[in-house]
Amino acid sequence: MAFGLPPLPYAYDALEPYMSQKTLEFHHDRHHATYVSTLNTLVKGTEFANKSLEDIILATNNDTSKATIFNNAAQVWNHTFFWNCMKPGGGGQPNGDIAEKLNEGFGSFDQFVTEFKSAGIAQFGSGYAWLVFDQNQLKVVKTGNATNPMVNQQIPLLTCDLWEHAYYLDFQNRRPDFLQAFLEHLVNWEFVTQRLQMYQYSAYLIGSYSK
Repeated sequence: MAFGLPPLPYAYDALEPYMSQKTLEFHHDRHHATYVSTLNTLVKGTEFANKSLEDIILATNNDTSKATIFNNAAQVWNHTFFWNCMKPGGGGQPNGDIAEKLNEGFGSFDQFVTEFKSAGIAQFGSGYAWLVFDQNQLKVVKTGNATNPMVNQQIPLLTCDLWEHAYYLDFQNRRPDFLQAFLEHLVNWEFVTQRLQMYQYSAYLIGSYSK
């Protein structure tokens, strides 16, 4: 089973002026596409050839002999997830279930914003800032390079790509400005809510069956 490059869920210019068409063309059509192509080459004819991205990530995590497979599989997953975390006219303060959970987890939406931005700024070098679902709580975490929170049994709900190719054409070295624009104008809170509800429902079913 070969992995494919999923199309963007919006036009290349749909996120302007906060993320330019040129950034999306380079990021999606070159960086993301290269991860997909490299992963297909690496897993062809191996035990991972017919496994899902999630299974490959979990199976190769912390295995230095398979670090290249892990990095490319995680980057394929992370990038696909990142595209879905954004939408035209997104960002700002959400409503509904996710708003309630953010208030429960952080005390207020503003505090979530502060912690998410701080995590993104503090991540040295390449990586990601994440909002995750962890033991029925929302948390902000950061990861280096390709690492995905699922290797720590955390459920990703939202991510911001902090690799320089995600923002350098638009913001140069101003990562804090990129994070601010992401939160104020790009976040797809409907997608985040769907992820939260899906895993809350899964946890409910698991709890019901275990009784």
